Amino acid sequence: MNGASRQLQTALMLAATVALLFALLVYLLYAANLIAFPYDYDQGEGFELHDTVLFSRFQLPYRDTEHYPFYASNYPPLFHMMAAPFVWLFGPSYWYGRLLGFLASLISACAIAYAVYRDGERQRWIALLAGLAFLSSNFVYHIGPLFRQHTMMVTFETLAMVMLAGAFPKRDKLGIAAALVLLICAGYTKQLAAITAASALVWMFLRAPVRAIRWALVFAAGGGAAFLWLNVASGGQWWIQAIVANVNDFIPDQATGLFILWFKLHGLLLVPAVLLLIYELYFDRLSIYSVWLVFSALFGGLASGTWGAGDSYFVTSIAAVCILSGIFCSRLLTNAPRSPRIIGGASIARFSRAGLIIVPLLYLGYARATLKMPTDGAFEPVAKALGVAANVRENFFDSATFLVGGYARIGYFLTDADWEAGAEIVRLIDQTVKPVLSEEAGFTIAAGRDVVTNPTQLRNLHLAGHFDGGQLIEMIERGEFGIVIMRAHFYPPPVLAAIGNNYEHTLTIHMNGFDYSIFYPKEPDGSEGTPDDNRLLD
Repeated sequence: MNGASRQLQTALMLAATVALLFALLVYLLYAANLIAFPYDYDQGEGFELHDTVLFSRFQLPYRDTEHYPFYASNYPPLFHMMAAPFVWLFGPSYWYGRLLGFLASLISACAIAYAVYRDGERQRWIALLAGLAFLSSNFVYHIGPLFRQHTMMVTFETLAMVMLAGAFPKRDKLGIAAALVLLICAGYTKQLAAITAASALVWMFLRAPVRAIRWALVFAAGGGAAFLWLNVASGGQWWIQAIVANVNDFIPDQATGLFILWFKLHGLLLVPAVLLLIYELYFDRLSIYSVWLVFSALFGGLASGTWGAGDSYFVTSIAAVCILSGIFCSRLLTNAPRSPRIIGGASIARFSRAGLIIVPLLYLGYARATLKMPTDGAFEPVAKALGVAANVRENFFDSATFLVGGYARIGYFLTDADWEAGAEIVRLIDQTVKPVLSEEAGFTIAAGRDVVTNPTQLRNLHLAGHFDGGQLIEMIERGEFGIVIMRAHFYPPPVLAAIGNNYEHTLTIHMNGFDYSIFYPKEPDGSEGTPDDNRLLD
């Protein structure tokens, strides 16, 4: 390769690196902006925080929802147990759960980079780009710095698969055991990790059936023991809350839209990942990453179409895509002997020379495909230079937009107005002497009140035939809640009907891109009650 071509290749690699580092900068600023926010940003964060508070008190959140405060959780315990010590030191707060999620995403990126470096001809630059590519994904950007357990699950999964890829072929018992422990940790962070566990066991079976069966029995014993303990300790509520009530309706249009969006955003890396998978299938042995990609994309993608799911269900597959595409690109750039077979009769030299230009263009194009950024302030000149304008909020651009069902309507930066709106809702709670029924727990936690119900969990239990709601409905009918706060009307239909019959929509407060409806009890004659009539404090 002549000097001019080498300079062009270096320039393109630098451009791709700068583009992905810019995505990392936006991610860092987004995380810093969000970590300090004291209320829910994504629906459900407050309930994750409340679970953490309960664990800090050595209490399980898997409870009977027929009695006050009608609360139960469907989330496995590990993430909340990890965050519980922070409650002892700092009290209930969002920042440490969000920080844990953000740091977990960085660890996943480092694990991806290491896997590409170790298994991809030790190409440091490509390994760096592969790790940055993971963090550049719109899906990862959304879920990373939230007080949600999903990012930690993906981190446990990624560490497990990278470790198992090296340990199982070498018969490294300690490494295999550690990887399986990480898979158990992933499963008890979020149930969706069962897909990754299945792909790992299938790959092990393909490599060495007898050894795989022995390890699978050990794995099942460890995971089963934890499951049995949780069920016994919760009086059977673990099974009802985390398993029975965790089966939701399937929405085909949502799954289809998210599959299309997943390919639209990540297609430039998905193509080389699939090429490597095809090569392994026909000319080599399937790697654990190829099996992982198939399982996580297919089953995770289908699961994304269930009610309450979304783009985060593809994050595991994105980790696999980044590893496989990174390995493919690394082999391409180092004249790996496997490269010519992928393209038939073409020579190694010709394919490698083309790869020197194609590889950085793939990463540069991927950075553009996944672009998201503020469009005002210091970012305004950059937005103009890139030719993008706000498309999802008045000051934020997201290449995916919010047009696909299940794609999280988050990612933009919070403003002073959002802080003020949250404080106003808390002020309204502070005024009433009665309990408060809120679809998001952050407001009641900030006000030092009881967290009453988890609306999505009640809905799921109702659909599964495990929630009657008699006591809750009676409290609503008697006007025992001073305020009802709703954002998405997630409560079961009988609860929503009781609220509609006995409470009056009084005002709407806009926060974080959503409208929060405030309801007060109706007067006996059907007229709207005033704050004083609802026994508000001075």
